[in-house]
Formats: sequence, structure tokens, C-alpha cells
Amino acid sequence: MALVPWGFESPLSHYKSVKAVHEAVFFSLEALPWNRLYPMALDLSRLNVDVQEGERWRRTLNITVPADLVQAERQKVLKTLSSKVRLPGFRKGKIPSAVLEKRFGGAVRQEMLDSLIGEVYRGVLQERDLRPISEGEVNQVEWENEEDLTFAVSFDVNPKVELARLGGFSVQRPKVAVADEDVIRVLERLREEQGSWKPEETGVPQDGDLASIEIARLDGSPEEAEPRGYEVTVGRQEAIPDVEEAIRTLEVGATGEFTVTFPEDFPDEERRGESRQLRITLKERKSMLLPDLDDDFATSLGDFGSLDDLRTRIRDDLQAESEEQAESQVRGLLLSQILEANPFEVPDSLAERYIESVLGDVSEATPEQLEEARTSLKPEAEVAVKRMLLLDRVAEENNLRATEEELDERIEAMAEKGKSSPAEIYARLQKSGRLESLEREITDTKVFDFLKSQSTITEAAS
Repeated sequence: MALVPWGFESPLSHYKSVKAVHEAVFFSLEALPWNRLYPMALDLSRLNVDVQEGERWRRTLNITVPADLVQAERQKVLKTLSSKVRLPGFRKGKIPSAVLEKRFGGAVRQEMLDSLIGEVYRGVLQERDLRPISEGEVNQVEWENEEDLTFAVSFDVNPKVELARLGGFSVQRPKVAVADEDVIRVLERLREEQGSWKPEETGVPQDGDLASIEIARLDGSPEEAEPRGYEVTVGRQEAIPDVEEAIRTLEVGATGEFTVTFPEDFPDEERRGESRQLRITLKERKSMLLPDLDDDFATSLGDFGSLDDLRTRIRDDLQAESEEQAESQVRGLLLSQILEANPFEVPDSLAERYIESVLGDVSEATPEQLEEARTSLKPEAEVAVKRMLLLDRVAEENNLRATEEELDERIEAMAEKGKSSPAEIYARLQKSGRLESLEREITDTKVFDFLKSQSTITEAAS
């Protein structure tokens, strides 16, 4: 049995992207008007409540409700039921409790328990100033007529991150350099994107050719013996090595029989090393016609006056990308050292939400596949959540959260670059749900600037 505290959906229940989980980790229950929304009619002083602190920020409430309070709730349920049901021989609202008990005893019991447990749970959370970040899990419910009600509710709370040391670390920034070969590689990719396929009547497939093939299995079931069509770009590792080598031996229209073996690094472990007899037919071969690498090609891609302009833009973009990667590596190394110096555990529920965001739609996965994926992702999830919590704690403790002025400045810069008005950019961000992500990005930049100022960041040698 699960309860959502205060009648709301769990604040983490519907986040399905890593970005969204990032925001979910920092969801603040302080924003909810707890007392005003849920006035408590129950006399909490008469309850026996024991709060147990478990591992990884798990809390369990062991609660005993006196028998007379349980009976009062039972009478309320019976009174409500009497006003809603019709029974022959009785006026509406005048059905005796004994009759209702006889006809609807099981439903009355369940309704009473659900209502009372929910009210007691909310009341205790409010009284003890507890802020769950996960759904309450109700168990050990024990009640017999005329006796006390006992039950337990378990949930996670936000961890308290104690910052003992934030500086004095050393991190080396990777060397950022863009080689001519990198620019050439991008140019060739752009040519391929603008190229066209030319059918070839003869010859065997070469690197870069598009091969249309049919494959039939000779040593399998009748269904597997039916030819199936595929398209493979030769030299791109789109087929296992043995199949690609077989394709390279075939002329257009030719058929051959081959023994192929799945490599030892094949994703499906059960097929590694397995051999099969295949009949492969090369139905068609196409070669790529690439445009000339000249000024006309550059201008066809956008606002470029010449090929040199395109090369300059590519180099600038690669430089910016390399710098971002170097900065990301610095941040990662620095955070790892800070986390090591300030250890803490994260609630399982937060790690689970992160895993759910990474997995996405799992409707087609088997229970075994799902369990294997969750197990493999657990360490990554815990580290990711720790980093989020640490950054949030640093931002809070050092007043580094994004201000409205900083957000306005960023939006104005985006508007100027995109030739739009700030109002249009703001509306677009708000509609797409990216406004909070932008605030988080600004906050993270400020936090990392602060953390880097507390440590030594050196440049790697050439």
C-alpha cells in the first residue's frame, strides 16, 4: 500500500528525462502551504508515534491509534455510507449501523483504514516537520474490532549535505587544439550529406558504397530460410565483419553461400562465437557522387562567402566544442574530488528516479533485461544524484542561484543572436519548459566558477 503525502502526486513521479530528474532532485516541498491546505482535526497528542531513522535517509513512522479514535472514524464512514445507499425497508440515511456492517463490513473496514491512516500520516508529517521526497509505503497494518490500530509508514527524506572542504584540490585541464585533419573530416561529412547515390551495374562493393542485399539462413527454421532485405554501407561496421567480407566478394546480382561467425564483442552475448550458414545476394550497388569541394559548395550550405569562410566556421565550432569538453572534464574531475572529501549517501528513491529517466520507455523490455539495466545503472545514478545535491548545497550556502537580472541578460543575449525579441525568447522557453533549465545552467556556471576559484586548475602541456 502506498500513500502520497498530503494528497499530491509524488513530486518525482512523472519526470522522464535526465534534465527533468535534475530539476526533480531540487524540488522544494517548502513551497507548499502545508498547514493551510490540510488543517488537522485529529488529536495528534493521543497517538503513539515512534520515528526510526534507517539507512540512506530512510524514515519509518511506527504509529498506534487509540481504539476510540478508530471507532469514531468507523462511525463517520458508516454515517456517510448510510446517506448514499438504499436498502429495502429503510429510509435513506436511517439504515442502522448493524445492517450496514452486515452488508458492507469489508468495504467499511477498508474505507475506514484508508481514511484514518491517510489523515494520521499527514498529521504526523506536519507535526514532526517531516518532508518526504518519496511516496509513503504503508505496511504492518494491524487492527481488530474494538482494539487499537497500529501501522508503519516508510519514506525517504532529503539528505543533509555537510560541506567540510570545498577547495585546495588540483585539476589539469586537457589541451584544446583543432587539427587540420579534424576540419577535413567535417568537410567530408558535409560532402556526404550533400551527395547523391549513383546505381552501379557492375563491380563489387567498395568502402562507402551502399549495398542492397538479401540474406537467408540455410541452417535454421523454415521462417529463417525466407530471404530478408537489408541495406549496408560498406566500411561503416553496419554488419558483422564476416557478413561485410562476404558482401565485398559479390558482383551485382550474384549470390553466394557463406559461413559467418558472430564476433566476441557482439551485443547479444548468447550469439558470441555462434556460426551460421547464410545465402547472401547482392541486389544492388550504389556509389556516392560527392559535390566538388569549392566556393559553390560552401555557399550552398548557408551564409558563407567562400570555402575558406566555411573552413573558418568549422574550425571555430570545433574549437568551441573542444573547450566545452575540456571544461566538462575539469568540472567532472573537480566534483569527484569534492565528493570524496564530503561523502554522503543518497536516498534510493532519488537514484531510482534517475534510472527511470535514463531507461525511458521500458514497455518492450523483459523483467530480466530491466533488472540487469537497473543494476548496471545504479552506481552511475548514485554519483549523478550526489553531484546534483552537492551543487545545490553549494549554491544555497554561497548564495549563487541565478538572479532575475542574470536570467534577463541571458535571454537578451539569446534574442540578439537569434534576431528575436526578449519577450519572444522568454515565451518560447516558458512554453517548452526550458526556462528552469536555463536558470539551472546559469546557477551551475556560477557554482563551478566559485569551486574552481577555491582550487588550482592547470593547463596540460602540449
